Amino acid sequence: MAKTEVKTSLLDNMIGVGDMVLLEPLNEDTFIDNLRKRFDHNEVYTYIGSVLVSVNPYRSLPIYSPEKVEEYRNRNFYELSPHIYALSDEVYRSLRDQDKDQCILITGESGAGKTEASKLVMSYIAAVCGKGAEVNQVKEQLLQSNPVLEAFGNAKTVRNDNSSRFGKYMDIEFNFKGDPLGGVISNYLLEKSRVVKQPRGERNFHVFYQLLAGASEELLNKLKLKRDVSRYNYLSLDSATVNGMDDAANFRTVRNAMQIVGFLDHEAQSVLEVVATVLKLGNIEFKPDSRVNGLDESKIKDKNELKEICELTGIDQSVLERAFSFRTVEAKQEKVSTTLNVAQAYYARDALAKNLYSRLFSWLVNRINESIKAQTKVRKKVMGVLDIYGFEIFENADNSFEQFIINYCNEKLQQIFIELTLKEEQEEYIQEDIEWTHINYFNNTIICDLIENNTNGILAMLDEECLRPGIVTDETFLEKLNQVCATHQHFESRMSKCSRFLNDTSLPHSCFRIQHYAGKVLYQVEGFVDKNNDLLYRDLSQAMWKTSQPLIKSLFPEGNPAKINLKRPPTAGSQFKASVATLMKNLQTKNPNYIRCIKPNDKKAAYIFSETLVRHQVRYLGLLENVRVRRAGYAFRQAYGPCLERYKMLCKQTWPHWKGPARSGVEALLNELEIPVEEYSFGKSKIFIRNPRTLFKLEDLRKQRLEDLATLIQKIYRGWKCRTHFLLMRKSQIVIAAWYRRYAQQKWYQKTKSSALVIQSYIRGWKARKLLRELKHQKRCEEAVTTIAAYWHGTQARRELRRLKEEARRKHAVAVIWAYWLGLKARRELRRLKEEARRKHAVAVIWAYWLGLKVRREYRKFFRAYAGKKIYEFTLQRIVQNYFLDMKNKMPSLSPIDKNWPSRPYLFLDSTHKELKRIFHLWRCKKYRDQFTDQQKLIYEEKLEASELFKDKKALYPSSVGQPFQGPYLAINENPKYKKLKDAIEEKIIIAEIVNKINRANGKSTSRIFLLTNNNLLLADQKSGQIKSEVPLVDVTKVSMSSQNDGFFAIHLKEGSEAASKGDFLFSSDHLIEMATKLYRTTLSQTKQKLNIEISDEFLVQFRKDKVCVKFIQGSQNNGSVPMCKRKNNRLLEVAVP
Repeated sequence: MAKTEVKTSLLDNMIGVGDMVLLEPLNEDTFIDNLRKRFDHNEVYTYIGSVLVSVNPYRSLPIYSPEKVEEYRNRNFYELSPHIYALSDEVYRSLRDQDKDQCILITGESGAGKTEASKLVMSYIAAVCGKGAEVNQVKEQLLQSNPVLEAFGNAKTVRNDNSSRFGKYMDIEFNFKGDPLGGVISNYLLEKSRVVKQPRGERNFHVFYQLLAGASEELLNKLKLKRDVSRYNYLSLDSATVNGMDDAANFRTVRNAMQIVGFLDHEAQSVLEVVATVLKLGNIEFKPDSRVNGLDESKIKDKNELKEICELTGIDQSVLERAFSFRTVEAKQEKVSTTLNVAQAYYARDALAKNLYSRLFSWLVNRINESIKAQTKVRKKVMGVLDIYGFEIFENADNSFEQFIINYCNEKLQQIFIELTLKEEQEEYIQEDIEWTHINYFNNTIICDLIENNTNGILAMLDEECLRPGIVTDETFLEKLNQVCATHQHFESRMSKCSRFLNDTSLPHSCFRIQHYAGKVLYQVEGFVDKNNDLLYRDLSQAMWKTSQPLIKSLFPEGNPAKINLKRPPTAGSQFKASVATLMKNLQTKNPNYIRCIKPNDKKAAYIFSETLVRHQVRYLGLLENVRVRRAGYAFRQAYGPCLERYKMLCKQTWPHWKGPARSGVEALLNELEIPVEEYSFGKSKIFIRNPRTLFKLEDLRKQRLEDLATLIQKIYRGWKCRTHFLLMRKSQIVIAAWYRRYAQQKWYQKTKSSALVIQSYIRGWKARKLLRELKHQKRCEEAVTTIAAYWHGTQARRELRRLKEEARRKHAVAVIWAYWLGLKARRELRRLKEEARRKHAVAVIWAYWLGLKVRREYRKFFRAYAGKKIYEFTLQRIVQNYFLDMKNKMPSLSPIDKNWPSRPYLFLDSTHKELKRIFHLWRCKKYRDQFTDQQKLIYEEKLEASELFKDKKALYPSSVGQPFQGPYLAINENPKYKKLKDAIEEKIIIAEIVNKINRANGKSTSRIFLLTNNNLLLADQKSGQIKSEVPLVDVTKVSMSSQNDGFFAIHLKEGSEAASKGDFLFSSDHLIEMATKLYRTTLSQTKQKLNIEISDEFLVQFRKDKVCVKFIQGSQNNGSVPMCKRKNNRLLEVAVP
C-alpha cells in the first residue's frame, strides 16, 4: 500500500469533510455519507470539533508508525488530518504545559475498537514522554498491565473476538516534566455470569483457553488439568478456537507481562490455581436424594473432582462437601441448617465459581495497582483513560440486568458529555468575549433520575424488593415498577395501568421498556432479582476461608468466624451505582476529551460499511446532536495568526507580508472580500465563522488564488532560470578562454625549456666523456707496473712454500714409523700378561669349587631336614630388615597436610604398611598440636565450625580458609576517636568491623561499625562513634545469605521485639564468613540454641509490616565489593552479584 500523503492542514486535500461541524447541509444522511466516503479512502478518523470519531477498519493501516508519531508531535490539533495521535498529543501537551488534569472517554459498542483505541493512546503517550531507566520501567509496567487484564477480563463474543467484558478506568500520574510516575486502575461490572454460561457462538474468558493451550505438561499436572477443552463444562465447545488468535503464545505473553508488572512466582502460581479451581468447579454434578423426614437433598455424583479441588485449595473435603449440601441461616442468636436440593446445589456451585473468579479479578487489579502506583509523594498531574462498554440493545428481548446497568452508565456518560461540551463552548465564547446564544438540547437527566432516584428509582425499588421479607420474584418487582413508574413518560410496560400499552403486542408481559437517549430498549425482567442479589451462601464463604492457600483466604474475609457480620451485603446495583457516582465525580474534576468508536459491520470484515448499523450507532451515540450543539454558535474558529497566514494571498494589503497586528490584517482581508459582517465575529484571539459556506468560499478563493500564484511563480522562475543559464554559459566561456591561453603559453615555455636542457646535457656529456678517457689511460699505465711486480713476488713465495712442505713431509714419515713400532711392542706385551692372568684365575676357581664340594659333603646331613625353613626365615628376616631400613630413609615430612607416603615393596606387607602410615600420621598430628597455644586452638575451632557451616554451600568460603580470624579489626581501645564508644561498652568485644548497612527503602549503603559482644549486637556511626542500634542476641533468630561469591547477608530479628520495629537488618562485609561464624558460636554459647544459617539465592525479609523478597541476580558491582541493591517495587529487592 502506498504511503499516505502528509497533509499540512485539516482543510488541505480533504476527502469529504474532516470536521463534521463544517458539513453542509447537516442531516443524518449527509453525516453517514461523509463517514462512508472517508472510510472508503482509509480515513477512519473524523472530528466533531474536539471530539474524535473512530471507525474500526478491521485491518492494519500504515498510520501508526514511529514516523507518524513524530509527525503529530507538538502540532496544533487542527494542523494535520484527523488522527487519534492528534487528540493524544493535545491532551498530553495540555497536561504538561497548562497543568490541567485530563481524561479521555472512549465509548462505543462491542467490536468498535475501544480497547485498541486505549492502547494507541497509551503507546503514543509512552513514545513522546521522557526517557530514562526508571521512566522506561514505569511505561513498560503500564503497557504490560493490558495483556494481564485482557486475559482475565476479555472474551470472544459474536460481535468481537476480543471483547472487554468489564469497564476500565486508568489514572496515569505524571510529574512536573511530563514523565509518567505510575497509575491507578479501576474496574467496573465484570460480566461474571459468563464464567458459568456463555451464549452460543461465544467463549468464556480468554485465560481458561490460554492456560489449557499454553501451559506445560508439568504445570497442568500440578493444577490437575487436562489439555482437552471438552472435559470442562464451563467452556463452550463450538467456539473453543478463534481464527487469528494463538492461545498458547498469548499465555506466554501473559506470564511474561505478570513478571514485568511485578508478580512474584508464588503469586502467579496461586492465580493459576484459582483459575484451575474455577474450571473444575463446573465439573461437579449433583444427584437427588431423599431423607427420612421426606426433605429433598442433593449429593455429589463423582467425588474425584471435589477431591482434586480440595487438594488445589487446601480445604478439607468434608467441609466443602457439606457446604454444597447444606445452608445455614443465622438470625440473632439462632442458627437453622437446611438441606439444598439439586437446583439449589447447582446454584450454590455456580455462585461460588462466579464469586471466586470475580474476586480474583478484583485482586489482580489491586495487585497491579500496588506495582504501578507512584512511589513518590510529590504533586502529580493526572490523565485518565476510560474504556467502558457502549450502549447495548439486543434483539428479541434478550436485554437483561447487565444491559440495564451498562445502559445506565452510558446515560450518565451522555449526561456529563452534553454538560461538559456545552460548558466548554460557553467558556470559549466568554473567554473570547463573543455574545452567547442559548442552545436547546435534550437533557437526559429525567432518564437518569428514573433509574437512580433514591426513593422511586428503578434501582432503589429493585433493592427494596431484594430486602423485603416474604416471597420475592421478578414478577413482584415488575408489578412494583408498574405501580410507581406507570405515569413516567420514558417508562413503558404491558402490565401498567396506562391504556396506551394494553394493545401493544411488541411489548411482552414479562418485560418493560425505557426510552433512553439512544432509543427504546426492551428489558426482560427475568433474573433481575437474582443478579442484583448476587448471593453467596455463608457456608461456602466460611469453607473458602478455611483454605490453606493465602490468596483464596484473602478473597473471602467475610468467612472468618471471628468477624461474622449478619448485615446483608450491598447489592450489585447499589455497588455499581456508587462506582458510577465516584467515576462521574472524578471526571468532572478533569478536562474531558472524547473518542467515539463506531463498528462499520457485524461481520468483523474489512472494506464493508453497513449503513443501517452505522446509522443505529450514530443515533445512540448522539453524534448528530453533538454537531448541532457545536454549530449552534459558530461552526469554525481559528486564531488570527494562522488565519491570516492561510488567506493573506486573497488581499493586496496583506500580501505578501502584513506588518501590523494579525487581527487588523484579518479585518482588512474580510472587508476586501466583502464577507457579510453577520457571518463572522472577532474574538480576543480568534476569528469565529458562523456558517460553513463562508469557510468553503474562502477555501475556493484561496485555491483559485494559489493556482494564479503558482502560474506567476512558474513564469518568474523560468525567466530567472534562463537568465541564470545564459550568464553561467557566458562566464564559463570567459573562464575557458582564459584557461586555454594560459595552457598554450605554459606548453610553449615547457617545450623551449626542454630543448635548452637537452642541448646543455649533450655538451656536458661530451666534455665528461673526453675527461674520462684521459683518466682511464693514466690509471691503466699505473696498474700495469703494479701487476708485474705482484706476479714476480708471488712466484718467489710459491717456490719457498714448496721447499718447506717437502722438508716437513720427510720428518713426519720418520715419526709415524717409530710410533707404529712402539705400538706393536706394547700390544705383544699386553697379550702375554692377559694369558698369564687367565691361567691364575682358572686355578683359583677350580680350588674354590673343590673346597665347596668338600664342605657340602661334610655338612650335607645337617641341611637336609631344616634347610627350607631356615632359608625362608632368614630370607623373610632380611626382607623385613631391609623394609624398615628403607622406610627410615624415605619418611615424609612432619606436616599434617603432607599426604605423601612411600609405596609398599611387597604385597604381603600391605596391612603393615597402612597401619604404619596411620600411626605415623597420628604421631605427627600430636607433635603438631603440642606446639599450639590456647589462642591458636580457639582460632582452629572457629575455622572448623566455619567449615561445617559453609563448606560446599557458600562460594565465598574457599577464599576465607587462608585468612586468619582476627575479630576486632578496629583498634577501638587505642583510637581516641572511639573513646566515647569504648566507655559505652562494658563487655568484651568479639568483633569490631566496618560494614555497609543497606537502606531498606532504596538499596543504598552506609558505613557502620559492627560490634559483637557476649550478649549484644551493636551498630555505631563510623565518624562519631555514636551507637545507632543495640540488639540483644536473644532477639536474633536467623542469618540469611546467598550461595554466591558476595558479602551480602541479612540478620532476622524476632517479631514483636523492640529491635525489630523497623525490620530486619541488611549488611555487606568483606569478612562475612568470620562474622557469621562468631555470631553463631556466641549465640550458641549464650542462648544454648543453634542460630539458623540460611543459604539461598532468594529469601524473605521483614521491613516493618511488609514481607520483601530479596533476589540475587547476575550483574556488576558499581562500588568496589559492595553489591548493587535496587528496590524494584514494594515486594522485591534485587541484589546484583558478580
